Amino acid sequence: MADSSRRNGRLSLGKRLRRCPSFRCLGVHPNWDDYGGEEKRAIRSAETIHYPSRLYEELFRAAGKSVFPGNYYAFMGNKIRQTQLFQLLGVPHPRTGIYYGKEREERILADFSFPLVAKTPVGSSQGRGVWRIGDRGTLRAYLSAHNPAYVQEYLPIDRDLRVVLLAGRVVHAYWRIAPPGDFRNNVSCGGRISFDRIPEAALDFARWVAARCRFDEVGLDLCLHDGRWWVLEANMAYGLEGFRRRGLDVHEIFRELDEGGWL
Repeated sequence: MADSSRRNGRLSLGKRLRRCPSFRCLGVHPNWDDYGGEEKRAIRSAETIHYPSRLYEELFRAAGKSVFPGNYYAFMGNKIRQTQLFQLLGVPHPRTGIYYGKEREERILADFSFPLVAKTPVGSSQGRGVWRIGDRGTLRAYLSAHNPAYVQEYLPIDRDLRVVLLAGRVVHAYWRIAPPGDFRNNVSCGGRISFDRIPEAALDFARWVAARCRFDEVGLDLCLHDGRWWVLEANMAYGLEGFRRRGLDVHEIFRELDEGGWL
């Protein structure tokens, strides 16, 4: 149990931690002057701000404060940044190319063969903005609507494993199994959830990835291919249907982590 002296002693702007006894959640206001005088003093004196929002994260960092979760807003919904981070840190990730400018079709086909996967690189989620491309015509249609182009090798898998980690701890994991006739495993696209036989090796890999990338809150999509685990994507705004199917409440999980001293 968290020490009583910690109760409401730490600040969060976002409401993610609203059930956590040691946090005071102020809300995200669009203008600095929307905060009251005492709230401003509390923010100025805090060493760490939790869930500062996209609006304030860089402002607080510029002022010398720490923020939690780390590597969160900058990578939220941005596949280009995620891929670059995975490549920089040597995290196993499907071979991926990002293509700008002219002659992209020729450069892509010099690097990849059909079929390949193309995605909307920023802002897509829930399986939207993902295509399995098998010919030049479909590739040209994708390129006409996307600059830059985000292209990945196609891995012939029928499922992936969603692993959610908070403060370095695995709090939930489940398979997402593609529906017949679709290569996407997303639950929002009809993918089936299964809790059967979650490999401990995959959970160990997820812990390593989260620590390596300094992701304090993340839903990692993993797949097993050619005998090894790969990271497909990192999700900061992950869906909660898998939690509901298991009878879990993510806010209660945060509360338990807080009371256990993990946050």
